[in-house]
Order: sequence, then structure tokens, then C-alpha cells
Amino acid sequence: MMGTDRRRDLGAAGESAACAALERCGYRILARNARADRVELDVVAERAGVVVFVEVKTRRNGACGAAAEAVDARKRARIARGAAAWLRASGRRPRRVRFDVVTCEAAPDGGFRVTHWEGAFDAGD
Repeated sequence: MMGTDRRRDLGAAGESAACAALERCGYRILARNARADRVELDVVAERAGVVVFVEVKTRRNGACGAAAEAVDARKRARIARGAAAWLRASGRRPRRVRFDVVTCEAAPDGGFRVTHWEGAFDAGD
């Protein structure tokens, strides 16, 4: 399929930008593209005892809608299921778990405009 590699490269670059932004804010990246219960978790991070499952959405521009809009109810349920499986497999027992969304929109300078939505949704959403 034409463009699949370019789309995959854009997504990987966005995830790298998201991880760099998270690390600058004091998060420790525990995993990237982790698979649990047939769900891919983009980023699993930790800060101050809170394990954070981060869905990263990257866009070249706003023509296809806002990146955060792509995290619909079905996607949120899948992420929550994958997060529960990841926690079981890892043996971690965090005080808190949070679900964030990081959006990365390509900027004219070749970088990304990164927006971090802390607590974007709950496991029951």
C-alpha cells in the first residue's frame, strides 16, 4: 500500500517526540509499543509512583480531524484492557494509574507541536 511506510515513519517520529517531551517533564519511559492482551500500548511511563499509559496520536495537519478525536470509546476500552494486562504481566502495583493522550502535529520547521492531555480518560470511559 502506497504511503504506509511514510505513515509508519511519521507515527514513530511522533512517538519519539512524545517520549522526549514526557522525559523533559520528569517521566521515566518504561515501555514503548508494548503488547499486552493483543493491544499495543504506545508508551508506558512513570512519574512519582503513577504509572501512565499514553496513547500518542500524530498528524501532518488538521485536515483529517484533531488527533485527540481519534481516541474514541472503543479505543479507550482497548487501551484500558491492555493496561490491565500489562500491569498483571509486569507485576507492578502502582498507587495510581492514569491514561493520557499526547498529540503531535507536524510543525513547519520539521519538528512537532506536542500537546499532553493528562488524565484524558478513565478506564471506565
